[in-house]
Amino acid sequence: MAESTGRVTGTGPETATDLDLVRLAQAGDVEAFGELVERNRRAVFRAALAAVRSPAEADDVAQEAFVTAFQKLRSFRGESQFRTWLLSITWRKALDRRKSMTRWLRLSASAPRGLEDDMVPDLVERMPSQERSQEDTLTDNELHRNVTRLIGTLPKKLRDALLLAGSGEHTYEQISVMLGVPLGTIKWRVAEARRVLKRKLTALGYTYE
Repeated sequence: MAESTGRVTGTGPETATDLDLVRLAQAGDVEAFGELVERNRRAVFRAALAAVRSPAEADDVAQEAFVTAFQKLRSFRGESQFRTWLLSITWRKALDRRKSMTRWLRLSASAPRGLEDDMVPDLVERMPSQERSQEDTLTDNELHRNVTRLIGTLPKKLRDALLLAGSGEHTYEQISVMLGVPLGTIKWRVAEARRVLKRKLTALGYTYE
């Protein structure tokens, strides 16, 4: 009689849903949890990065979040998407880390930190051009510095919502759960943060097409 592996019939790691993998991991399949980690690594890192704005700190937070998720996996009942549940854990870990960072105030207003190049255009929706330099690109160093600096001047509530939305890894619904704020409020915060950024960038000489 063949020994049962406990795996979902006909389901491989690449085709299994997150819920399939969660059930397998809850039954003790470490490889299934490893697949969940790989699928969600980027989203978790960017959520942490939005809060702590330091790649090294975000890496540490991500590791802590995955460890906590593994330890608490049996408590997951599938009432929300696994990623949403995982991101909520990540955000709480990131906020704890942010509170403990004695350098947080300096990091908030410091030189470019906590933004990846592909996040910049999403933060302001469309890339501004600058009359004095028509060769600016999406990853222009000067724009990157300006956007990062200006984000550091936003109120924390607007900044957190904007960075999470700008990462491209989280839906508004997920951000709403992570921050514990109504969906409509999240949408307003992101729109308001972008409006403020555009106004400040315009004052620096950037124009929008």
